[in-house]
Amino acid sequence: MSIQRSFKEEGAALPKKERLVDSKLNEADAEESEIEVSLRPVDFKSYIGQERLKSNLKLAIDAVKKRNDGTALDHVLLYGPPGLGKTTMANVIAHEMNANLRVTSGPAIERAGDLASILTNLQPGDVLFIDEIHRLRRTVEEILYSAMEDYKLDIVIGKGPAARSVRLDLPKFTVIGATTRTGALAGPLRDRFGIIHRLEYYREKEIEQIIARTAGILKTEISPEATALLSTRSRLTPRIANRLFKRVRDYADVNGDGIIDKKTAEDALLMMEVDELGLDPADRNMLELMLDNYGDRPVGLATIAALTGDEPSTIEDYYEPYLLQLGMLERTPRGRLVTLKAKEHLEKVRKKS
Repeated sequence: MSIQRSFKEEGAALPKKERLVDSKLNEADAEESEIEVSLRPVDFKSYIGQERLKSNLKLAIDAVKKRNDGTALDHVLLYGPPGLGKTTMANVIAHEMNANLRVTSGPAIERAGDLASILTNLQPGDVLFIDEIHRLRRTVEEILYSAMEDYKLDIVIGKGPAARSVRLDLPKFTVIGATTRTGALAGPLRDRFGIIHRLEYYREKEIEQIIARTAGILKTEISPEATALLSTRSRLTPRIANRLFKRVRDYADVNGDGIIDKKTAEDALLMMEVDELGLDPADRNMLELMLDNYGDRPVGLATIAALTGDEPSTIEDYYEPYLLQLGMLERTPRGRLVTLKAKEHLEKVRKKS
């Protein structure tokens, strides 16, 4: 039974399960053992790719170290698609600055008091990493403004007529914010970052280097041909590359001698239904549904979400970026269009299956 035919027999919506090629952090990634966590590079030398970003950050860090006047590194905003290394880069910056890294996220800071507690516990030179910073509540953001700009914390003590405002001094520290949706960030908050950089998709050669590095850390033998094959299926994203490598390693351990050659990698990827462009059944299903129901007509985002059973934000954040990068989708004022390239690819997959 072909992949496409089985989708239509099961219904339009896919089962709600985590995708191997989803670039967001999933539960399996969050539960890695200590050796898996060590896959993260700790300095610029071991961080592969993003050369422009690294050179700019290295210059800023070296300048702060050379001045040695007690000032902190300018606040840093890292944005771009998920899985490209924003959290890893925050760890690298803290390591290069010889600073402690405090980690939190926008959704985790629910009240102004939560942020005040974090800020008052910082030491001079500390780096505060806020993931998904665009999801900070407005009341929390307003406290962060003066903390980032003046290193002051304004808090209100008491209630009603007896309430009074107290301004506390904070040590010099650096905020590193990470976001996949820079447009959702409030203007006043964005303006307080002195260093703003976008992380770009990686090149296949860089992904090959990342896979080879991962194989070395995990003590797994992999052939250059298998490494090149995995790099083409990894959607130009390190997180997906490492995830696919681990699943192929599992396949090699169970069905072979643990050595990953090209044939083993091909068989494992066939079992996982990840095609030669890195598309999985969910991607192909979305494109097929658009073609089957609307042909060459543009389709609105809400309509695509209804067809697939996903949220519109999921379509925008986790399906579209890579499909647009490949030229499989086209955005128009009237909606999304499936391109000729996508049609040819779907037909090729259909013939193979």
